Amino acid sequence: MDIIKQISSELGIRREQVEATVKLIDEGNTIPFIARYRKEVTGSLDDEVLRSLSERLDYLRSLEDRKKTILSSIEEQGKLTKDLKKDIEEALTMVVLEDLYRPYKPKRRTRATIAKEKGLEPLANLIMLQMIEEPIEVEARKYINEEKDVLNEEDAIKGALDIIAENISDGADYRKYIRNITFNEGLIVSSVKEEGTESVYEMYYDYAEKIKNIPGHRVLAINRGEKEKVLSVKVEAPVEKIILYLEKSIISRDNPYTKDLIISAISDSYKRLIAPSIEREIRNEITEAAEDSAISVFGKNLEQLLMQPPIAGQVVLGWDPAYRTGCKLAVVDPIGKCLYTTVVFPTAPQNKVDETKLIVKKLIDKFNITLIAIGNGTASRESELIVADILKEVSKDVRYIIVNEAGASVYSASKLATEEFPEFDVGQRSAISIARRLQDPLAELVKIDPKSIGVGQYQHDMNQKKLGDALSAVVEDCVNRVGVDLNTASAALLEYISGVTKTIAKNIVSYREENGRFKSRKELLKVPKIGPKAFEQCAGFLRIYQGDEPLDATGVHPESYEATKNLLSSLYLSSKDIEQGGIRDIRKMIKDKEKIAKEIGIGKITLNDILNELEKPGRDPREEMPKPILRTDVLDIEDLKEGMVLKGTVRNVVDFGAFVDIGVHQDGLVHVSKMTNQRYIKHPLDFVSVGDIVDVKVINVDVKRNRIQLTMII
Repeated sequence: MDIIKQISSELGIRREQVEATVKLIDEGNTIPFIARYRKEVTGSLDDEVLRSLSERLDYLRSLEDRKKTILSSIEEQGKLTKDLKKDIEEALTMVVLEDLYRPYKPKRRTRATIAKEKGLEPLANLIMLQMIEEPIEVEARKYINEEKDVLNEEDAIKGALDIIAENISDGADYRKYIRNITFNEGLIVSSVKEEGTESVYEMYYDYAEKIKNIPGHRVLAINRGEKEKVLSVKVEAPVEKIILYLEKSIISRDNPYTKDLIISAISDSYKRLIAPSIEREIRNEITEAAEDSAISVFGKNLEQLLMQPPIAGQVVLGWDPAYRTGCKLAVVDPIGKCLYTTVVFPTAPQNKVDETKLIVKKLIDKFNITLIAIGNGTASRESELIVADILKEVSKDVRYIIVNEAGASVYSASKLATEEFPEFDVGQRSAISIARRLQDPLAELVKIDPKSIGVGQYQHDMNQKKLGDALSAVVEDCVNRVGVDLNTASAALLEYISGVTKTIAKNIVSYREENGRFKSRKELLKVPKIGPKAFEQCAGFLRIYQGDEPLDATGVHPESYEATKNLLSSLYLSSKDIEQGGIRDIRKMIKDKEKIAKEIGIGKITLNDILNELEKPGRDPREEMPKPILRTDVLDIEDLKEGMVLKGTVRNVVDFGAFVDIGVHQDGLVHVSKMTNQRYIKHPLDFVSVGDIVDVKVINVDVKRNRIQLTMII
């Protein structure tokens, strides 16, 4: 197989783009580095396409390796024909490849292999010739052998039919047809195991849907119900069509002595061997597709969450709500340093509301707190009501926001948190994390396992390695897109930078602690384990502010410094000119971009990227994202009325819709059908993203079940 041609066709990109990218990957370049600094080579392929290319490259290379193993195995058996070799070499998937290999694959002892050991294969072949002119029992007598446990004609015929059944099951063309018709016309059917069982799976107690139409979220829900032993699940195939197809394909003569025997073998082959195998394959296939879709949704949600704009320049009070153990408070300064922590007990059983109000008011005055970040966990609602009351009683302009605290407890009990805040307990660390994830979501959320951040669906029911790899790739892309301050970044943040391993990240922090601030990117080469290749991969993503070289504060890669300085020189400028917030009119100074790019020895795409950096050095792409809604008062679910129009924040996007925070502690659901009537939406992510600020109208409120239905069609 021509892997380059195959990837080019699948991704709809030019062959030379694939070739160039594969070469870069094989040379050890990371996806963020290729996406940002090798645009000239790849034709500006973005990180999403590059990751897809890399995944397909791995898959197709594994496929080619498997082909070699299979070809070698069949050749050793002396059974490799020209046509079989061609079919194997042209196989595009592992499923097709394994179907072709099935007849030649060493098998465990089956009924057919036992029958072959008894010498019954010639009888099976005779039946399949369909040419005998006397009852099969006459021929079967020749195979009676008490030593081999063939005691009569019936034993001989039964063993021969077992061989025929397995041969039919091994037919690649038969399996392909049966798999396709089962997928296209078959049903997934689920039922409750025990009548009277109450569960969240009630809609699946008597449920059937075409396999080809069932959406991923329903596949995962049914799988979970089956795993929890609430549901029985099976595939219902168009059996009559399949049996008819096999009979037409296999029975070549209307022989009265063999026809019924072959029909019996066909039925046995399908029911005992083919159907269970195809059912497993199809369920694995739709589960894998559902997982891939869910992982993609999780990844896009995570990206939007990580890329939410930081709320800079504010002193934040982090509030980690609780009941019995009290609410942990942490005051964090504008750069994330913890100034003070305490515990208050406004909730049950202590209910010290007045005392809490007094403490918080004093903290607001003492530290000039302008924002309160309340975690959305246990006792969040009660805490929100108290905070709203406090804000009415203070004269300063203070606002609050409910922060998704998913993963905060995981982080606060982690080794990383212990190293970062050895003097604080778990609750205090959690409050600090809640405040910091508002100030800089990316810098704080990278400390948490992406799977624990809670912006997906059914994440615990899927391949955890695949999910972990995909989410880590999302974090890596986000961190590198934003870039990090080399002199303040934590090791947890640094290890997501292109070319930086966990060891290198720790070495950078250690070097910084021993030698003080980095003054230039070049100084990175003094850090243990950073060689020329690692430096090449990471340097452009690491920023140094107020250093020796102004370009170190930009996304311009050191390999382009000479070209950049030549460009500035040709315009009678220097790198010092970018220190005052950038050279806003630099594009107007250039009359012929193509000409100047040639003169300074770079491509036009690289020139454009350099100009972007010189205009807005260290530009943060998160600034373009919608700002979170800050609140001063609280709304209750009982306050909601049908027809109310509210502003909300998208908290999670799933296959069937989006959950929107409208300030009542319970997110409302906008079903995909209620997002717009202007156009068809294939997936909610085509219309909304996590963090979006949207206008919604209340269409139904179920206070008892705590459910709110919303529409964006207003």
